[in-house]
Amino acid sequence: MEDRIALTRQQSREVDRIAINQYGMSGLVLMENAGRGCVDLLERRGIAGPVAILCGKGNNGGDGFVIARHLEIRGYEARVILVPRPEELTGDAAANFQILRKSGSMIIPLADEGGSAALPDALDHACQGCDWLVDCLLGTGATDDPRPPYDSIIEWMNAEPAKRLAIDVPSGLDCDTGIASATTVRANVTATFVTTKVGYANPSAQAYLGEVEVIDIGIPRKLLEEIPQ
Repeated sequence: MEDRIALTRQQSREVDRIAINQYGMSGLVLMENAGRGCVDLLERRGIAGPVAILCGKGNNGGDGFVIARHLEIRGYEARVILVPRPEELTGDAAANFQILRKSGSMIIPLADEGGSAALPDALDHACQGCDWLVDCLLGTGATDDPRPPYDSIIEWMNAEPAKRLAIDVPSGLDCDTGIASATTVRANVTATFVTTKVGYANPSAQAYLGEVEVIDIGIPRKLLEEIPQ
């Protein structure tokens, strides 16, 4: 699907809506495909140590929970850094969090570690020795500058020697304009779903996107052809 025209934020939402409401595709299946595809990407790139997945409360965080589960299935150490409290999770993200929790996976609730007041020490401890940091913080729906504690987490990520993988969009980057906030993840690789996003063509976005790889999540081509351009 890499030859498809880039989509806007609203068009991406419309793809999901049509897939679920008109094609009968489950949101959980789409999230599963997204997370598994990101683990395929990580394996292609090489995993030489633990992987820390930093998760927000939306579907981007839900993708992160799936990523952690599939990493563990394949024998890698995954550490989930949960920024919101578990009770803030909803929908498919909450469902995948419950699966992860029942699986006995390593979940580090940042709120229990002292929240913003404990940064960056809590992150230093949780992510020590990690080969990859996976940005599942905000996703394509975010439009404003990252607020605390996300801004501090992003600054911490950018200062770390570990490789950084952004899921769908680097947190802090507007996927429609390609304009970065003052605090934006500088990814080595961005795994974006279905197609690239229009803002990725902005030359100023390249410093934050790194290499962009499109992940197929099972959306039929016919559905994409129905999206107004």
